[in-house]
Amino acid sequence: MSEFLLTLNKKFTSECFATHKCELNKGKCDACPLFYAMEDCYMAKKEDIRFYEINPKYIDYLLPYAPHMYANKQPGQNNERKYIGVVLRINDMDYFAPLSSAKKKHKYIEEGLDFIKVKNYAVINLNNMFPVPTSVCTPVDFSKERNTKYRDLLRAEYRFIKMIEEKIWKNARLLYNHKIKNGTDTPLAKRCNDFLLLEQKCKEYKSE
Repeated sequence: MSEFLLTLNKKFTSECFATHKCELNKGKCDACPLFYAMEDCYMAKKEDIRFYEINPKYIDYLLPYAPHMYANKQPGQNNERKYIGVVLRINDMDYFAPLSSAKKKHKYIEEGLDFIKVKNYAVINLNNMFPVPTSVCTPVDFSKERNTKYRDLLRAEYRFIKMIEEKIWKNARLLYNHKIKNGTDTPLAKRCNDFLLLEQKCKEYKSE
């Protein structure tokens, strides 16, 4: 990087912290091109949330360690489950969250830190988020979906998720911190996957 760019980047960074424009808890900075995660002590480029499919072998591998997780495809289900990511990047891990079809019961459930509604299309259970190696996830190409009704649904879901991605990032980080701090001492923490255990299992899977 040139001396000019280094000076400019330092200026943006110092201004960011001096004016409190850098929202550290959100992992987002409005004044500089990088966002900072103080808990992790590293920097990473901000990426848009996308839809993914995850190799079912990896999901099956994690299931014994994550009782709150779902299989990729349930009996009678026409399409494989879609996931959104990256919802959280921490400890050199990329976290993804499952996208589930909205059901009647969801109408009566209020949104919370771990539960986000995607209009009346779907729900995001952030308590079920988990770390995923890049080698087992594939971005979804909507144009390749042959079922036009399902393709339109995916696009509608994605448009809305793009509108609330800042909320998703913020909730995921707060939820992770709550789980690490509280273990199983609160109802919210009990609903969450054991994130540290899954991170260890993710590392073991990548090394196989």
